[in-house]
Amino acid sequence: MNANMIKRILHGAAVPLAAVVLWQAVSALGWLNPQIVPSPLAVLRKLLEYASPLEPYSPEQGSYLVWLFSGELLHDAYASLSRVIGGFLIGAGLALPLGLLMGTNKTIYKLFDPLVQILRPIPPIAYIPLAILWFGLGNPPAFFLISIGSFFPVLMNTIAGVRHVDGIYLRAARNLGAGQMTMFRRVILPAATPYILAGARIGMGTAFIVVIVAEMIAVNSGLGFRILEAREYFWSDKIIAGMFTIGLFGLAIDLGMNALNNHLLKWHRGLEH
Repeated sequence: MNANMIKRILHGAAVPLAAVVLWQAVSALGWLNPQIVPSPLAVLRKLLEYASPLEPYSPEQGSYLVWLFSGELLHDAYASLSRVIGGFLIGAGLALPLGLLMGTNKTIYKLFDPLVQILRPIPPIAYIPLAILWFGLGNPPAFFLISIGSFFPVLMNTIAGVRHVDGIYLRAARNLGAGQMTMFRRVILPAATPYILAGARIGMGTAFIVVIVAEMIAVNSGLGFRILEAREYFWSDKIIAGMFTIGLFGLAIDLGMNALNNHLLKWHRGLEH
């Protein structure tokens, strides 16, 4: 880790750390009701408790490593992340080919665009009653809702990326004798890739929003379910601990996707090497 990277991390962490310090100071002064807004230290204690194994270790239970990762938090985080990734892959996997077709073919665009524009403004949360009616309870409705949330950002960005390819590139490729497939692979797809990756990043963020709502309604595991359970018992510290966990996982995935974008778009002007 070089000095520039450390500097960027410290620069990005400055405001969150200042907010936490201010929050702790206000809590210590007694200006906040600890039942409603617990202090950061109380939230941290609950987070560690949430991540800790429920039972003391016993060699009869098997591997120490398995016991160490047997806490509620890790099981809930795994359940939520598996739903996010699965639903995102379904949504993006359907949106990408349709977006490429709509972007490159005017007839297909005219056929599908009215339907897309009707369905796009409907929030995924509005599909919850239908999702439960169609799929029952459990993972299927959650995957359905998350895939809808991921579908439209990827679709719209893919269409925009294909339709905004500079005409100079297309004319140059035609003059050089490039066929339709060669032009698609060597000109249109690379030029649209920044838009597609931006749509994927937005779609992943939407998937995190939708998974929490889906887990509060349709399943009995995951971070969203645990937050709703904590609300029933008025455990504000556990609610906030769950919220911070979601935020940290979201940040980690967003940083990973940003790093992947930068790696795939090294050729794109304006990016640092």
